Amino acid sequence: MSAPIHIISLGAGVQSSTMALMAAAGEITPMPQCAIFADTQDEPASVYRWLDWLEKQLPFPTYRVTKGRLSEKALQVKISKDGRRYTQTSIPYFTKDFVTGEPGKIVGRICSADFKLDPLMKKSREIAQVKRGEKTIRVIQWIGISLDEVQRMRTSDKKWAKNRYPLIEAEMSRHDCLRWIKQHGFPTPPRSACVFCPFHSNAEWRRIRDEEPAQFEQAAQFEQAAQFEQAAQFEKAAQFEKAHSQNMKSQVYLHRSLKPIREVDLSTDEDNGQQLLEGFAGECKGVCGV
Repeated sequence: MSAPIHIISLGAGVQSSTMALMAAAGEITPMPQCAIFADTQDEPASVYRWLDWLEKQLPFPTYRVTKGRLSEKALQVKISKDGRRYTQTSIPYFTKDFVTGEPGKIVGRICSADFKLDPLMKKSREIAQVKRGEKTIRVIQWIGISLDEVQRMRTSDKKWAKNRYPLIEAEMSRHDCLRWIKQHGFPTPPRSACVFCPFHSNAEWRRIRDEEPAQFEQAAQFEQAAQFEQAAQFEKAAQFEKAHSQNMKSQVYLHRSLKPIREVDLSTDEDNGQQLLEGFAGECKGVCGV
């Protein structure tokens, strides 16, 4: 049987972009067969501009795959056979209980798995021609996690795939990646994450607000729509005495202050960025924000 093929999981952020450019320069071997970018269709415009540029620098193809628009799927409410209301995909909102006012957070973020990992692995399986029930490693999946995020490393749950972390092997931090980019005369990559991701720090929210105001407004409108839907579904369930699923019992917010994002004071960085990072690492599948 032929050797497994090497595929880059391209998030189009600092780390994965550096990894891809290093591979193109021959500094990481072997040369990957391709890169795959899983598109939630809700990334900032700067990410798509960067990806357009990056693809032209790479000697191997980049495939863009998508499962649809995450923001649309996240607002679609379904009803289970026993009458419980739930959303198809889950975003890690900050929450406030409708009845008690108690703050909380939606855990078990499946947006990353649904809209990043699943389409990426589906395309990898197609490229490597992996058969049903395959137990032999057919794909070496390169993931752009750097040394300062080592806690995000994961073992693949696919028997036919093995995760590889070239930046960890090279003992490179995110700062090292930025330095390598600068030394080689490349433009600085953007941060890769959905415009409405609750794991944004105040600094990132400010950047989006000031540099990409259309995307900031997109995030605000998405939050407003999600809040309207939450309130409506809570009212419907109460009216018909139906049970709520856990993520239908609270109002949702994009910021930990539990204020609409348009009203949040973003002038300081006192939003405990380390806590946000740890939460991101604890739930992340290693395919967002890199």
